[in-house]
Amino acid sequence: AMHILSQTATIIAFDDRIRRESDLIQPDPELSFAANFLYMLTGKVPDEEVVRFFDICMILHADHEFNASTFAARVISATLSDMYSAITGAIGALKGPLHGGANEQVMKMLFEIGDTSRVDGYIHMHLAEKRKIMGFGHRVYKTEDPRARHLKEMALRMSERMGQMKWYDMSRRIEQLMLEERKLYPNVDFYSGSVYHLMGISDDLFTPIFAASRASGWIAHVLEQYSNNRLIRPTADYVGPMDQKFVSIEHRS
Repeated sequence: AMHILSQTATIIAFDDRIRRESDLIQPDPELSFAANFLYMLTGKVPDEEVVRFFDICMILHADHEFNASTFAARVISATLSDMYSAITGAIGALKGPLHGGANEQVMKMLFEIGDTSRVDGYIHMHLAEKRKIMGFGHRVYKTEDPRARHLKEMALRMSERMGQMKWYDMSRRIEQLMLEERKLYPNVDFYSGSVYHLMGISDDLFTPIFAASRASGWIAHVLEQYSNNRLIRPTADYVGPMDQKFVSIEHRS
């Protein structure tokens, strides 16, 4: 478990620097987990406020009951497969844009909009075309996602700090429109993308960072499953046609 936690962040940072043809940065034992992660990614020791924000982001993403990736990990571990296989399965589930990839899609949307003056037209057009606005709604929360509240505050603080208010301003207007038009609240993905972007983190690292954050939760669930294990085998409801006549093979088209 400790190896997975420590190695995940290092693998992500090393892979990113190799892709960018940059020198690998070895972890500094004097730094915290969050500070080390940022240090290995950027090559610069981050200041305390940025480290605190990044640490909070990782905590907010660490666990959230039986989401898709966590449930996948528990199903795999319930077969008494090893922990590495369970975490690999969880990562596969997290990769999907309806789970872990949503904050990257939010940032892509903000880039497409480009300016606060274009928000209304963009959102109204997408809603009219029944296209999904990423970063809104949740299967558990029907009102405000409490995690989003903290991320929203960090997005404002990072925007002020970096002198780049347009990401926050666009996000706030989108939030207002979605509440007015669809009664939907932002979830954990909506503001986290701009927070990471303002930290200088590449958009394609958002989901891997989510995985590094959620790894602690996955591991806890796997250990809990091992401690009192029962095979997870949901029943299925048949929803196909009823009272069908049997057709022998030679008469089937």
